[in-house]
Amino acid sequence: MLTALVFAPTAVALLLLALPARTPLTALRLVWPATAAVELGLVIAVWAGYETGGGRQYEVRARWIPSAGVGYHVGVDGLSLPLLALTCVLFLACAVYSLRETRRVRAYAALFLFLQTTCLGLFVSLDLILFFVFFDLSIVAMYFVIAGWGHRDARQAALQFFLYTFTGSLALLLGFIGLYLAASPHTFDIVELTRQNPLAGRSAYAALVLLALVVGLAVKTPTVPFHTWLPPAHTEAPAAGSAILAGVLLKMGTYGFLRIAMPLLPEAWRRYALTLVVIGVVSVLHGALVALAQSDFKRMVAYTSVNHMGYIVLAVGAAAATADTSAQARSLALTGSVTQMVSHGLITGALFLLAGVLYERGRTYEMAAYGGVAALAPVFAALTGVAAFASLGLPGFSGFVAEFQIFAGSLGPRPLATALAVLGILLTAGLFLRALRQILTGPLRLPDAPGTPRAFPDLRAHESAAVVPLLAGAVLLGITPRFLLDVIEPASRTVLELVDR
Repeated sequence: MLTALVFAPTAVALLLLALPARTPLTALRLVWPATAAVELGLVIAVWAGYETGGGRQYEVRARWIPSAGVGYHVGVDGLSLPLLALTCVLFLACAVYSLRETRRVRAYAALFLFLQTTCLGLFVSLDLILFFVFFDLSIVAMYFVIAGWGHRDARQAALQFFLYTFTGSLALLLGFIGLYLAASPHTFDIVELTRQNPLAGRSAYAALVLLALVVGLAVKTPTVPFHTWLPPAHTEAPAAGSAILAGVLLKMGTYGFLRIAMPLLPEAWRRYALTLVVIGVVSVLHGALVALAQSDFKRMVAYTSVNHMGYIVLAVGAAAATADTSAQARSLALTGSVTQMVSHGLITGALFLLAGVLYERGRTYEMAAYGGVAALAPVFAALTGVAAFASLGLPGFSGFVAEFQIFAGSLGPRPLATALAVLGILLTAGLFLRALRQILTGPLRLPDAPGTPRAFPDLRAHESAAVVPLLAGAVLLGITPRFLLDVIEPASRTVLELVDR
């Protein structure tokens, strides 16, 4: 089941590229959303068959490079299953949003289908080298998405994205090799390395391996000071590319903390967790403050991703504090971190698609170029307002559930850091309210650059069909999160048990 889920999009991409050149454009456009819909059906079937609290399930093992201790080992648990579902939902939304794409449609759809394979493959990987392969291939696929279908400075932004994240992946590979060499017998299998705990009692060695892993994952997350590639990549990427980059690819970094760094290096993680807490708080405040200074709507949303990822880093760092801290609070912080990954993917994915609508109408993201748009496009205004309020953590949305868990779980072990991080919510509220006031209210104002139509049509059917389900998911998780938390909580407790060894 998992192998079919992971590799079916790439198989379809190859078939798409093999279709005759005279294949109608309408047929080419429908292949991607049809495949994405089937993928969502498969992940729903996996979720329906998943036993809550049953640990790893749907495991598959096969020999791959046995002489190097590398195998094809995949499976799902409460950490990976929500991210698989998020990935399939977002790719379907982006496929529907892109139904009117006209530029090299065949290559565009094939590239996104391949990118979906890399994302799904990473979240089910239980072997470090398999994880690394999918991690690196996602970088390559996103590079071509940005460079091939982005805006004016897309190639430069794509190159910066590639160089930063590829350098981070090399640091990650060094950490993986360090774990491999420490294990006896040598292996890259995550389950076996977790059982061995090969770096127990080897503080200097473990610190170096942890440093390599944290640098590699922090670049992908991204956290301060490794975040500078993110705003230009988002600003220049096409709307669907930005939605996948923020909604899925950034989660590869935070997921790596939970899947690899915490359980495989428990002693080192506990020893240096305060450093992660500080990095998380700095990312929260820096991301919010810099977002507040932006005049470009899409760039502002990009910096809010640095802010929201900072909450996750704060939570995973605070969860490592064992002295005078209840296990329940620490588990709450970890559960909140996974919930935040899902919530951020839905809400920020919707925001980037709405930013794409703004650019498609006015050919600029500059907020000062717009005004009074709500009078011409009430549906666009309403959905943008809902997405903004969801992003700032208003009760009734998934962001509130996630951030409440993170703050409640982190306050006991790290009270000062948590108090400072709460300021990020106030800053986020200010920047979104300012953006809504500037774009949607006041006298009517539209861009008047040459070639720009003096009109702002409301959301079209395919745009609404892409954005509404994402926001509906954020509302559903905000009101009835129990079905998600029942999956995440047992896995969070398991991670804590491994960290406490």
